[in-house]
Amino acid sequence: MNGTLLLRTWRFAWLRVLLVAIVIFGWGWLMLFFYSRFSDAIRQLVSSNPLFEQFANFGSGNLFTVPGAITLGTQHPFVIALVGIFTVGMAALAIAGERQAGTLEVVLARPIARGTYLRTHAVAVLVIAGLLVALLLAGMSVGAWTQDLLDLVDLGQMPLVWANGFLLWAALAAFSLAASASFDRSGPAIGLALAYLLANYFLVILGSFWTDAAWTQSYSLFDHFQPSEILAGHADPFDFALLALALIVPFAYAAWVFPRRDLAAPA
Repeated sequence: MNGTLLLRTWRFAWLRVLLVAIVIFGWGWLMLFFYSRFSDAIRQLVSSNPLFEQFANFGSGNLFTVPGAITLGTQHPFVIALVGIFTVGMAALAIAGERQAGTLEVVLARPIARGTYLRTHAVAVLVIAGLLVALLLAGMSVGAWTQDLLDLVDLGQMPLVWANGFLLWAALAAFSLAASASFDRSGPAIGLALAYLLANYFLVILGSFWTDAAWTQSYSLFDHFQPSEILAGHADPFDFALLALALIVPFAYAAWVFPRRDLAAPA
């Protein structure tokens, strides 16, 4: 890993990271505030009209329990977009973006190996992703405390929830980095990385809204991020193992293909 490159990468992104960090912490608090104010009304609505029951779940989350609200908050499209800015966008631009701009050759002309360059960008993205997941869960923990919900959720399981969420976003970032290492232009790299993210998200949402298609959820990485199960004390080691595998395989591919690529002069 190259410290100078790592600090340069973070320096260019620090303002965006700061703004997103503030927003995502507030979102975490807001989810528990929303639960404390409206969960009873939603229960009454569902009990009076069973038609709404199928649409009361979003992904693996719901507003019927505190763990369900926490899960809902981590899988909401707003959070996916915020964290995806860095795990997908930043990782996809790490190599392909510099290659398209014609600056990659300048960086690699210095005494920095391609493998070091790749690992440095991976660390830069993963640290930011881990920080954002931590701040999201911290906001939810503060929300549970301020709304007197601590007796309804075991916050001692939050570190395990963080590990599960970090592995999810690390796996998505690894795929984006592999896409970035495979192309000379940012468009195809971002497109492929974004398609991978949306396909995984679509499968888990489709299964939650359409009961006949519930089987599709098992093919989504998001289905293996289960805060409600972890908070209930039922963490599944298979979820962690699968996400770790989804992280290792694309990063291993990127580490193999990038040093072997012939970087012709930009067109």
